[in-house]
Amino acid sequence: MTYLLIGLVAGVLSGVFGIGGGIIIVPALILLGRMNPHMATGTSLGAMLLPVGLLGAWQYWQKGDVNVAAALLLALGLFVGALFGARIGVGMSPRIMQRGFAVLLVVVAARLWWKS
Repeated sequence: MTYLLIGLVAGVLSGVFGIGGGIIIVPALILLGRMNPHMATGTSLGAMLLPVGLLGAWQYWQKGDVNVAAALLLALGLFVGALFGARIGVGMSPRIMQRGFAVLLVVVAARLWWKS
């Protein structure tokens, strides 16, 4: 359930801000999914497998650093969440989108900083 929710949130934010893997999914898998950074990166690439992460995910998978079940649930959440995020994003002013994205980056960076 955690992975599906991460995927949904990442999908919504992807639809609003055009972001996902490195900014949302990897930190969320580290903080909420309790994965190590290599597993989180490999799993994120697995979720975005075609066409974005196929070769990168393959490299991580060969080292045992892809949680396939988590990647599939993330992908499902991204698929659905991006629709809702895009619906929200198209109605936002560019100024609000830019400021919202900036706040999101600061919050994620601060959380990763204090958790390391």
